[in-house]
Amino acid sequence: MFSKLCDYFASNLAIDLGTANTIVYVQGKGVILNEPSMVALAQDKDGYGKKIIAVGHDAKVMLGKTPGQIEVIRPMKDGVIADFTVTEQMIKYFIKKVNSKKKFFSFPPTIVICVPCGSTQVERRAIKDSALAAGARRVELVEEAMAAAIGAGLPVSAANASMVVDIGGGTTEVGVISLGGLVYANSIRIAGDRIDEVISNYIRSKHGLLIGDTTAEEIKKQIGSAHQSADGGEMIIRGRSTYQGLPNEVIINSVEIRESLKDTLDQIVTAIRQALELTPPELSADLMEHGITLTGGGALLKGIDAMISEVTGLKVNVAEEPLLCVAKGCGIALDHVSKSQLYLNRDK
Repeated sequence: MFSKLCDYFASNLAIDLGTANTIVYVQGKGVILNEPSMVALAQDKDGYGKKIIAVGHDAKVMLGKTPGQIEVIRPMKDGVIADFTVTEQMIKYFIKKVNSKKKFFSFPPTIVICVPCGSTQVERRAIKDSALAAGARRVELVEEAMAAAIGAGLPVSAANASMVVDIGGGTTEVGVISLGGLVYANSIRIAGDRIDEVISNYIRSKHGLLIGDTTAEEIKKQIGSAHQSADGGEMIIRGRSTYQGLPNEVIINSVEIRESLKDTLDQIVTAIRQALELTPPELSADLMEHGITLTGGGALLKGIDAMISEVTGLKVNVAEEPLLCVAKGCGIALDHVSKSQLYLNRDK
């Protein structure tokens, strides 16, 4: 009875605590916050520590442009916490932002957070502790692959197999789901951030131009491709010449970007092939019919569905609103906290 009363007065949340972005789903309202997982820190006047001066969008606009006493960091790395204290403060900021119009009387929220299936028990405990320290009354964890499948609208409770590949910022999650559970799950720490890094390294070695993370991300979005059918377009990029040390610009095209990404994308395809090889034969037959669903920001890379389909021989679909699938899945799992624990990770 008391638990139901708490849930009534609390604004329960589901959080996709990602390496690149944090998305917050509020029960009964849907996704209402989507901001970069970035925090700007400045040196205290006494010189003994650092204080947070900006979070999310406000911190991202500072990236690569800060003076010496300010730094912009990502407290999440490869889907897990790299800086516990900063992550706690970032979660507090986002909770406060979504609860800006607080009820006259309210309880601390129950929070469902997704975790990579490859994360250790220590890493999972760190995520739970950060959310509790940020003001949560109760914290539940759900596997990212499961959350992505639920958010994409796949029939996870059915006896038929569903396969989801969630390409996020820090990790790529591959999962095969049947009867409400993960039959197979794997996580590799190669995803959107690695793609940005590869593009940046290629531009430096091939064109002798140093570019920042923001420019690398723009190149990926505008002319990046994974399959020749999606090639097309050129782009002028500006940076600092490695030879003269002066500002310079070069023209690049989508073909060279695709070729530079081949090895990285091959590792993602290898993880998918491994999942297919280890899936039970009866479920493999289902995958022949239903195919693979792509979620996460990496699913927006042009031609990635065609590339995976070409290698696996299966049809590949990009989910509707792939960036929001994990957050939506966590939000649906919120409804199962008190009714059913089917989707939640109980091994803590």
